[in-house]
Amino acid sequence: MTRIKIKLRLSTVSGRAGTVYYQISRKKEVRQITTDIHLLPEEWDASAGCVCKSVYSGYFRLSAIQHRIDREVEQLRQIIRTLELSGGDFSARTVVEYFCSSRKVVSVLSYGQHLISRLTEKGKLGSARNLRCTLSSFADFLHGKDIALSMLDEVVVGEYADWLAKRGITSNSSSFYMRNLRSVYNRAVREEGIEQTFPFRYVYTGIDKTAKRSVDEKVIIRLKGLELNDISGLGFARDLFLFSYCTRGMSFVDMAYLRHKDIRNGYICYKRKKTGRPLSIRIEQIVQEIINRYQKRTTGSCYLFPILHTEDDEQSYKQYQTGLRYYNKQLKKLASLLGEDIVLTSYTSRHTWASTARKHNVPVAVISDGMGHTSEKTTLIYLSSIDTSVIDRANAELVASLNRKSE
Repeated sequence: MTRIKIKLRLSTVSGRAGTVYYQISRKKEVRQITTDIHLLPEEWDASAGCVCKSVYSGYFRLSAIQHRIDREVEQLRQIIRTLELSGGDFSARTVVEYFCSSRKVVSVLSYGQHLISRLTEKGKLGSARNLRCTLSSFADFLHGKDIALSMLDEVVVGEYADWLAKRGITSNSSSFYMRNLRSVYNRAVREEGIEQTFPFRYVYTGIDKTAKRSVDEKVIIRLKGLELNDISGLGFARDLFLFSYCTRGMSFVDMAYLRHKDIRNGYICYKRKKTGRPLSIRIEQIVQEIINRYQKRTTGSCYLFPILHTEDDEQSYKQYQTGLRYYNKQLKKLASLLGEDIVLTSYTSRHTWASTARKHNVPVAVISDGMGHTSEKTTLIYLSSIDTSVIDRANAELVASLNRKSE
């Protein structure tokens, strides 16, 4: 008879985590399989040979570790059953060899590809694309080789950050890669029982303040007054820009995926693609005029605007990307018609709505809710790039007041 026991080998250093191992015994022969699972003594129930239920029920990592132990023990039992059915004699060493030869190693690139497949199945194509870009960059860093997630430590992450910097990657782009790679690691900690060692704590994962993306309200008025052919690419781009501005800075992806059925009783009711948060926006006259302008061009289509032409997830996402590139190209042409210093991008209408609302003394909480942000911190990032002339004027008034008092 073959027996399996799960044990914790205590560390020789007090207060340090021990190592979980599987003990296989058969006909007086005893073999061990050491895992990379490390637990503190108080996290382990020695009598039951499992993680303490009173502990792991409240912690994702410990729960994932117990699930992993259960999977691997079941794998050992399956190997033993197969060997027994074969009719031949076998030893504890044979069981260990079979297990080790088929042992699953959770690696960075393969596990990341697994997550990409899951994201794609859920229709989160943008997130899948971001993760794909990150894995491509990390694969270049590894020279095409893969490494176990358990080897992703502070040294490797730090070397990757240095590698990005030497190639002229900006801090925001480097942070983008680090955040995506960290999400892969953290998911493996929760689902695969990988030990959490916080390898990303010393690299930058924030977002630097970027150049101002908003324009003055007067620019919006001038843009609206431009004489353009409504059926031209410029006319369509101008309409989308104004539509976005007049719908509380609706993003291009949300405009692209808007459907006729989203128009209900004088309101646009939709869910943000980025967060899934439902929003309801009252249709103002200019918004209705823009909608009416494209009714004939979208006859027979489920979409409100002639940007997407299929409901297939992958094809519609490709059409969205193509539409976004074309939109930004047309906005650049529109900006040149307005003046040399004007910059218009797909982000400008959203940032401009936020900064203009703030100038009209709309509370930050209201702006945040109107834009569908999940946190006011995100809104404050939008507002942090507000025209510095406002701050300069406020400072000038304070200095002038100081001068008056000193006279």
